[in-house]
Amino acid sequence: MKTATLTSIDKLLESLPDNYSLADRELVIRAYHMAEEAHREQKRNSGEPYFTHCLAVAQILADMRVPPEVVAAGLMHDTVEDTEITLEDIRRDFGDVVAKLVDGVTKLSNLPRVSRGDQRQGSENEAETNGSDRPAMLGRNRDIVTETLRKTFLAMGEDVRVILIKLADRLHNMRTLGFMPDEKRKRIAQQTLDIFAPLASRLGIWQVKWELEDLAFRHVNPEKYKEIAEQLAERRPDREATVATIVDKLRLILSEHHIHGEVSGRPKHIYSIFKKMQKKGKSFDMVRDVRGVRLIVPDVPACYATLGLIHTQWRPIPGEFDDYIAAPKDNFYRSLHTAVIYDDGRPLEVQIRTQEMHQNAEYGIAAHWRYKEGAARDKSFEEQINWLRSIMEWRTDVDDAQEFVDGMKSDVFQDRVYVFTPRGDIIDLPAGSTPIDFAYHIHTDIGHRCRGARVNNKLVPLDYELKTGDQVEILTDKRGGPSRDWLNPALGLVRTQRARSKVRVWFKKQDYEQNLTQGRAVLERELHRLGIIETNFETLARSLEFRNADDLFVALGCGDLSVSRIIKELSDSEENADILATGTPTAEMTATEAVDVVGLKGLLTTIAKCCNPTPGDQIVGYITRGRGATVHRQDCPNILRTRERERLVHVSWGTHVRTYPVPVRVKAYDRQGLMNDISHLLSNEGVNIAEIGVKTYQSLAELSLTLEVRDIEQLSRILTRIENLPNVLEAQRIKPG
Repeated sequence: MKTATLTSIDKLLESLPDNYSLADRELVIRAYHMAEEAHREQKRNSGEPYFTHCLAVAQILADMRVPPEVVAAGLMHDTVEDTEITLEDIRRDFGDVVAKLVDGVTKLSNLPRVSRGDQRQGSENEAETNGSDRPAMLGRNRDIVTETLRKTFLAMGEDVRVILIKLADRLHNMRTLGFMPDEKRKRIAQQTLDIFAPLASRLGIWQVKWELEDLAFRHVNPEKYKEIAEQLAERRPDREATVATIVDKLRLILSEHHIHGEVSGRPKHIYSIFKKMQKKGKSFDMVRDVRGVRLIVPDVPACYATLGLIHTQWRPIPGEFDDYIAAPKDNFYRSLHTAVIYDDGRPLEVQIRTQEMHQNAEYGIAAHWRYKEGAARDKSFEEQINWLRSIMEWRTDVDDAQEFVDGMKSDVFQDRVYVFTPRGDIIDLPAGSTPIDFAYHIHTDIGHRCRGARVNNKLVPLDYELKTGDQVEILTDKRGGPSRDWLNPALGLVRTQRARSKVRVWFKKQDYEQNLTQGRAVLERELHRLGIIETNFETLARSLEFRNADDLFVALGCGDLSVSRIIKELSDSEENADILATGTPTAEMTATEAVDVVGLKGLLTTIAKCCNPTPGDQIVGYITRGRGATVHRQDCPNILRTRERERLVHVSWGTHVRTYPVPVRVKAYDRQGLMNDISHLLSNEGVNIAEIGVKTYQSLAELSLTLEVRDIEQLSRILTRIENLPNVLEAQRIKPG
């Protein structure tokens, strides 16, 4: 055991950056021995000593060349959570900095839940739950995970090094995920795709991003992963030979023009290939031909000189040139990208950058410690930190953990759009932002008084999704405040957490009695609309962790609580398990091989013999003449070649989904296209219309619909969206009897 220990610590010490002092190395050694001793009796699911995970995390961090405090915290990141070591022990022996880093990545061992006036604690260990309590405990475990993520992201706002430890921890866990139970493995992999890979991307750490994506994709969609991996392996010898020839030719061109540079082929990442197949609707055979090379040259002038040489040698492909040196990406990524038609008539993608740009591209925000060692002040690093904090400025205003994580997804992980003010100033917003989000970004008061918007000198609705290049002008009222509808996620009027937080703050400042009255009115109206007649508000309040019903109403009135969360709580409770079951279920898929054609219930479907799709494949339907819909793989050559795109319909593999018939009445001012708008909305929701009746009198129309919905949440969302259509007065469930 001692020999193995010496070997391990020697290897770690060898990988530490050269600029570490003797005191720095002594700090790492002490952390090593404390963590090794604390985890001595623990094993991983693989049977290996648990300390191997801590060592691997420290090794990943050392390769990033981060400061010694971060490597030490990486070694001890699980000690407070899983051993007898306390934060006070770490603070005493290693100082405040290391203690704060360890605390930032330590999970919450207990999450208090207030119910019926008492405190209940939720275990984080799923293995401890018994059969009868498992659903409740799993829900509580998810709460703990979400609250832990919130804690980590808050700590990241204070010290970005916290998230580097978290990413290193997640990366090694993903490398060893195969030893986990199947259900947990898929859940962790999906969380990695949803949160940790986008986070690595936002911080510009592409090396970690690519590996996390491929490792997660392997467990989320193993069939497609295996298919692409096998096809890549089959073509690897030919591809490597072709790229080697291209690299040799580029080296010769650089040498002839006295440019000293490194040329290499760019590795292909399975998840990026899959995303490209999805985005472009192409098969693997149609995206595999894209070859990529990377050129690293001494300085910026050499980048542009090299670009000129390549465009002189080969014909550039129109629309495929991006200058991220003159205009860096929002995560400060810099490089030149172009694509040309190579000698063999096929595309060649080329990236050109300096060595410093390459380090920043690979390690992102962590490159500060790799490339700026000894610098008194790193302006670029400070800009990145300030930018990250600016897009998270709402972080202390959100108490709900799930809402916080959702806000990170919408405001931080999303791609960005760049729009202009009327004066020509550039505003950076998350993709999907609306004019209201833009208004709050400009100034809180402009957001409050926003009543309309012009985009490119044309009036647009307030749920319009802004696009890069749009010029936005906000139309304001002299006084007034935001609408409560802005907080309704079903309407899509506000997409960013920044704007939502400011709307909530406005409502919180309103009079207590006003919020109490407004909250009660909003909830009673929604329950009436859904046909939920008897509800014990006190019981509902306690289930949502409020002391009493009045507190619930106030939270709803000021925007701290959404109606959709209340409806979800009602639908999840046992008392409301049969809330839609006034009649027998109308549909139940009995086999996963069944195919569901959205909006066209009962349509005959047959499996296409040309591509023979199987469950798990991405599929599309093609409406034939007299034979229903034929189901093809989305990358089927016959589908990709068809010119009759209007015959393609959205289909999916059936699952055990039960729907219930719910009678709904819609009252509206009669207008042309009303029924078409409602049908289109329901089709997008995947809801079938079982029956329909229409009455008109004078200028009014009353539509009686029987909708097949999955649950009360979906019904609430549909009714809200129907009521938001032009001319609609109300949409509500018809009470039984």
